[in-house]
Amino acid sequence: MIAHHALVLNLHQPPGNLQAMLDADNWEAKEILYALDRMPRSLWGHEDLARVHLSLSGTLLETLSDPAFQERVYGIVDCGSLLWQLQNQDMFEILGTGYYHPVLPLIPESDRSLHLQRWLDIARHLFWRPDFQGFWPPEMGFSMELIPLLRSMGYRYVLVDSEHVEPVTPMKWHELRYRPHVARHQGAEILVIVRDRDLSNAQESGMELDWFLREVEERTKWCDCPPLVTTCTDGENGGWFRNTTPGANFWTAFYLPLLERVRAGQSPVKPTFISAYLNAYGPMGEVWVDTGAWNTGWHDGRGFVQWTGSASQKASLNALRIQNRALDEVRERLKALGQTLGPGQGLGLGQDQALARDMEEATWRLLRAETSCNFYWGEAWVGRAEADLEVSRQALVRVKARLPEAADSPASASPASGASPESGSATASSASTPSTPSSASPASPPSPGEPVAETAPVLAPDPATISHADPAPTPPVRSA
Repeated sequence: MIAHHALVLNLHQPPGNLQAMLDADNWEAKEILYALDRMPRSLWGHEDLARVHLSLSGTLLETLSDPAFQERVYGIVDCGSLLWQLQNQDMFEILGTGYYHPVLPLIPESDRSLHLQRWLDIARHLFWRPDFQGFWPPEMGFSMELIPLLRSMGYRYVLVDSEHVEPVTPMKWHELRYRPHVARHQGAEILVIVRDRDLSNAQESGMELDWFLREVEERTKWCDCPPLVTTCTDGENGGWFRNTTPGANFWTAFYLPLLERVRAGQSPVKPTFISAYLNAYGPMGEVWVDTGAWNTGWHDGRGFVQWTGSASQKASLNALRIQNRALDEVRERLKALGQTLGPGQGLGLGQDQALARDMEEATWRLLRAETSCNFYWGEAWVGRAEADLEVSRQALVRVKARLPEAADSPASASPASGASPESGSATASSASTPSTPSSASPASPPSPGEPVAETAPVLAPDPATISHADPAPTPPVRSA
């Protein structure tokens, strides 16, 4: 029986990160750009077989579609051509995600829809389509309470990690892991696609094709329906994806040889789109998904320890909630005063443009403070969240000053160091062994086999859908 392989790659760079690395003349920035450009280039001529799911964060899309950034890196990568190639729906299925890449269960509920809507705004503009079937939770951070929101946004399926999935319908191990299922919460339901953590760990660190084919055959040999084997990793982090030497990276050492085997009829595995598999075979049973994330190099994703383990991380998460409440209170007052909140909760306050600008800045600064990288990297990055929060607080003070009545509650203040966040969605799940962390690896100089794309029309986002200039602290010279 042929196994269907769904390849999923997560692509994210924090705001300003690539620019900062370029400022430092860092080879790592070129590695990342080459890794992005290599995806469509490697697949040219294989449109009939190649099937790749991509999640691109809103901040990465914003960077790649920025005309100033496109001009700056034109001698390295043609970003306009890259974005145009990623529109190819024969090879790529684009997954929805959150604009600033937040761990959704850790942020206030009212901010989640703003992240999702802002991502839809820029993605619809750049990829020329109204809808996206699948959803990639940033860091695979998922909780059942997200289901109604995802369905309201039009998503058909969501990807979750295998270590957090529990059967409701009785089923065997291979059925739980290698079939889609239904998850239900508060009257809403969504299809669940299960990431194989073990095979994904191998994909992240580098795997040999014959080993992969044998492993899939062994894992799926008892399946009585064509199995769906889903592997999910970052797509631009780590030496396996960044290596510029032909024959020494994921695409040229693994994926292209896989396509050659498939074309020759010598592979028990074939690439597929998740949506095509669902159309052909549908879901099997019902499952419950425990709250958690994917595994990192240090933690297994249960309890979100990677993002919540220190006192400063907890204090910053608490500060996010305080500022979120303050913003929600002001939005309610504006509605009561007859103001009109436009798309994105701050783009249409026509009666007072200055107030509208301040509301938008208070909002997007809070959303950007929720970027997962600010918490993933612990003490080294958590101050970036506080910097954006402080600008958000100042903008909200200006908004309150323009209202006809003084605000009933003071502007949110910085929490005391070590304060614990309010109870959120995070709960425990089952244990597993963490994988190797995604990090940069030394790479050889660029080879002649890494050409720059031919000139193509530059694609820029609708200015109304992207965030503003970045006066926040300069990011460290590293990727996240």
